[in-house]
Amino acid sequence: MAPPRIFTRLSSTGVFSNVHLGRAFEIRSLDLLQAQLSMSLTRVGGASDGGIDLQGWWWLPDLGGRNPTGPEWESPDGIVRRRIRVLGQCKAEKRKLGPKYVREMEGVLARHHMDAGQTRVREPTVGVFVSQSPFTRSAILRAYSSSMPFFLLHLPPETQEEVDEADEADPETEEHDGFMSHIGAAIWNPALGASNGLLQGRIEVRWERSLESGLGRPRLWFMNKKLQGFIPPRLELDTPLQ
Repeated sequence: MAPPRIFTRLSSTGVFSNVHLGRAFEIRSLDLLQAQLSMSLTRVGGASDGGIDLQGWWWLPDLGGRNPTGPEWESPDGIVRRRIRVLGQCKAEKRKLGPKYVREMEGVLARHHMDAGQTRVREPTVGVFVSQSPFTRSAILRAYSSSMPFFLLHLPPETQEEVDEADEADPETEEHDGFMSHIGAAIWNPALGASNGLLQGRIEVRWERSLESGLGRPRLWFMNKKLQGFIPPRLELDTPLQ
């Protein structure tokens, strides 16, 4: 039997396989989610990952005891935080992501809820989908109609080389000071962000973009103020992820 084919591409730094590119995007996504959005995460990966690339906790302001059994921490800004379970997928595709990816993530969340029910773990869970390419309108509508809490994050390429590659596959970019740059987006569905959703409409996510550099990042807002990033000290997390 012939050995499996390995697809690679040339870049200014050498030869990288698609697997390595995907892994690099997972690491980039993890770093941003931790630094900007207060998520303490670990990479899963591998053939038996069950469709999950990242898993961990989201440390948000206590909104009224929705998770009374979980640990609580007071961040330096004086806000008491509680955790929400996070299951994440990352895709570094060139083409826009359609609704089938959202449906697959719904399946992952459904299996998780079934397993949690058997172990009597009742902590809320959010599905986070990070994509290097934009989501199609159909994908966004699918997430909006889901009864499961969804967070869609379009994290566009960082380097000019990555931007050029993305432009070849999808020319819908914006001209800015002579450069072609993609604008990111952070979207969550009503099951997560609405007044009757998990976050009770009290926390917002915004994509903030620098007018000088054109680069952007997601930020959380709470009570009309920017929410400071916070993750409890790792060594003090005495309640492991089940």
